[in-house]
Amino acid sequence: MRRVITYGTFDLLHYGHINLLQRAKQLGDYLIVALSTDEFNLDQKQKKCYFTYEQRKELLEAIRYVDLVIPEINWDQKVSDMHEYHVDVFVMGDDWKGKFDYLADEGVEVVYLPRTPEISTSQIKHDLHK
Repeated sequence: MRRVITYGTFDLLHYGHINLLQRAKQLGDYLIVALSTDEFNLDQKQKKCYFTYEQRKELLEAIRYVDLVIPEINWDQKVSDMHEYHVDVFVMGDDWKGKFDYLADEGVEVVYLPRTPEISTSQIKHDLHK
């Protein structure tokens, strides 16, 4: 079984997120989503989420491409996650290109997928505040 993992906040879930999850799932048999906790988002990413961690987790678990949702509690857990979950492929949007190449040293294929250009949570929040 080929295991794929991706990380993110997934707040205000939209079709760009679904597109990323679908393409990530196509790279393997089992997709793990490491979902940023509320504390991690606030303390380390300086992001306040609209939906709570539990609400975002429930939304992700309802998506057919997602097999498992785990908490992302800090930036440094990625190496241990690769081993604990026996990950074969690490996937992120291409706006992170090069940032996680070090995971290849853990025996993981690192893939940066093109983002859906016309949509982002930041853009939705910006448009709603107009």
